[in-house]
Amino acid sequence: MRILLAEDEKSMSRALTAILTKNNYSVDAVYDGQDALDYLLTSEYDCAVLDVMMPKMDGFTVLKKIREKGITIPVMMLTAKSQVDDKVEGLDLGANDYLTKPFESRELLARLRAITRSVTPVADNTLRYGNVTLNRANFELKSPTGSVKLAAKEFQMMEYLMANPGVLISTDRFMEKVWGLDSDADINVVWTNLSYLRKKLQSIGANVKIKATRNAGYSLEIES
Repeated sequence: MRILLAEDEKSMSRALTAILTKNNYSVDAVYDGQDALDYLLTSEYDCAVLDVMMPKMDGFTVLKKIREKGITIPVMMLTAKSQVDDKVEGLDLGANDYLTKPFESRELLARLRAITRSVTPVADNTLRYGNVTLNRANFELKSPTGSVKLAAKEFQMMEYLMANPGVLISTDRFMEKVWGLDSDADINVVWTNLSYLRKKLQSIGANVKIKATRNAGYSLEIES
């Protein structure tokens, strides 16, 4: 799951990014409201965490603008303020939840699960293509003859492929979707993880394969 984190306190941002990444979220971190708005308008996210008080544009304004553009992703507001009026304003503007600093990481994670679950049908916890299923809850890739657990990045790539079967996905798109716009990772990580996925598909007797199309990208196809 891909999250935009907008928090201007860089030490807090680094801590939250580490917590979210450890829990298998892909995080893009920005430090002001204008960047948050730009990222949300130009990229696809599953959720956004917006600090209320940020330079250039506050979190309320960012929230209002994305809702006006029809962006309906779940949004959690973070703030040092606990006044009821502030919470009411955020919720009225379209926030899904509101968390007051300081908070426990367990509470943040539980609330993120709750607001993302509310817009994702339970049936979507399992993706199916060919004779393969991918369990989004436990990262298990399974066929009638075997199963294997995927590492976090492998899971995110396989989830993307299985959610878009037959669709060409470029290396750059994988980098943006899985590693994030600000990642320092080398593009080789895409090819490395695709190689791991191919081996794991073969090991469980899958009848689907990751097909490479020269100068275009990769797609998930059923083997003939």
